Amino acid sequence: MLTVALAKGALLKDSIRLFQSIGLDFSAFLEPGMRQLQIEDPTGRARALILRNGDVPVYVEYGQAHLGIVGYDVLQEKRANVAQLVDLGFGGCRMSVAVKQTSPYRSARDFPAHVRVASKFVGCARAYFHELDIPVELIYLSGSVELGPITGMSEAIVDLVATGTTLRENGLQELEVLFESTARLVGHPLSYRLNQDGMGEIVANMRQQVMVP
Repeated sequence: MLTVALAKGALLKDSIRLFQSIGLDFSAFLEPGMRQLQIEDPTGRARALILRNGDVPVYVEYGQAHLGIVGYDVLQEKRANVAQLVDLGFGGCRMSVAVKQTSPYRSARDFPAHVRVASKFVGCARAYFHELDIPVELIYLSGSVELGPITGMSEAIVDLVATGTTLRENGLQELEVLFESTARLVGHPLSYRLNQDGMGEIVANMRQQVMVP
């Protein structure tokens, strides 16, 4: 049976809607009070797992899920060995460097060596500053990253930005965009090559749905 990994949170509704469009229904995950972590499609053709964002590519890499839907930001951070199959287009945001609006820095290239940068995405931040050849001190935070510059713990942050409202309301501004992120359909590379449990048809149908205006 085909197994799909779905991410909790902002991508879930659109992910379920996309699977419904190709005949697989995992909408039970949206029911109030739902506590199950694994459900089957009513047709019995597939099952879905509900996971934290960062765990989706891990389950796919290790073969516990054939397919998964997760943000490109997570793929960049985790660097998991998965096949990126389709850019699904929803869940758009960007990974950005931001500082206080009163900061003297107008570009990340202005940062001095060993500047402190707070982030939930330390892998993405490390790769970016390594490319700029700027040694930085990275501080991992699991939430409210904006407080880093506000409290003086860090001079900058690297975080996801959608509208920029949260940054502005907290006196921060974007300096650079590392990359744009959208939801991606990923697959276990070997399972996809072998077309296990009809993965090829599922991927082709999804790709067709994404292409429909």
